[in-house]
Amino acid sequence: MATITASEFAYIRELVRERAAIVLDEGKEYLVESRLIPLARAEGMASLTELVVKLRGAGAASPLSHQVVEAMTTNETSFFRDPAVFEALRTHILPGLIDSLRPRRRMTIWSAACSSGQELYSINMLLHEHFQETAGWQLKLLGTDLSTAILERAQKGLYTQFEVNRGLPARLLSTYFERQGMDWKVKANLRQGVEFRKQNLIESTPMPQADLVLLRNVLIYFDPDTRRRLLERVRACLNPGGCLLVGSSESPLLSGIDFERVELGRTVCYRKS
Repeated sequence: MATITASEFAYIRELVRERAAIVLDEGKEYLVESRLIPLARAEGMASLTELVVKLRGAGAASPLSHQVVEAMTTNETSFFRDPAVFEALRTHILPGLIDSLRPRRRMTIWSAACSSGQELYSINMLLHEHFQETAGWQLKLLGTDLSTAILERAQKGLYTQFEVNRGLPARLLSTYFERQGMDWKVKANLRQGVEFRKQNLIESTPMPQADLVLLRNVLIYFDPDTRRRLLERVRACLNPGGCLLVGSSESPLLSGIDFERVELGRTVCYRKS
């Protein structure tokens, strides 16, 4: 297929910014091509030009536009991604939350922009392994994403050998997963309390009230105004004493937002005072 033209790139860039607040910088034409050429082929189109023509005719709210936005969304994740974060969760964040929530025996954890679910299942393994007390609690582990296709994968809990090799210890694999053909499927005990649903973070739909929010490696894709609005809404949905975790490179982006910064070794969490 022919290389994307400047006007076609500008149209896709504006569409993605409008629908998902994702900023595509100049020079990302290669990324648009790599993500949208397979989509165009799957839809029986001969070129990216034909795809853009159909997009213009269908409008920004069409199913095809939604497919384009989903295709342009980055879905990089892995089990126990960034071990320092999970060590901080094990040694400080979860013990502190459990102590404070013990009287009501209820806790909600929200993985925003959860992709294919590895982060949420990793946290559930952490709870099973180190915080058996919570087995009798009312636990809600919620994962949200704007991509319907990626949420279907998360809900199935089915992962390739390559995916389980990325960060998942062999003992946890044998304990919480079972073979299904060439892949590995999450066992029923790890599914308990886990829920996935669709949510676009930049839309005004209600956010879940939560005690812990993981919004990691998401803010970097938004412009400053969108980041600020999103962080203010996330702060509002956190219960008192609740914690927010962002990506290791994203801490400077929280400047000016009313959180208490707590340094935990190589990890920083943000507490709602």
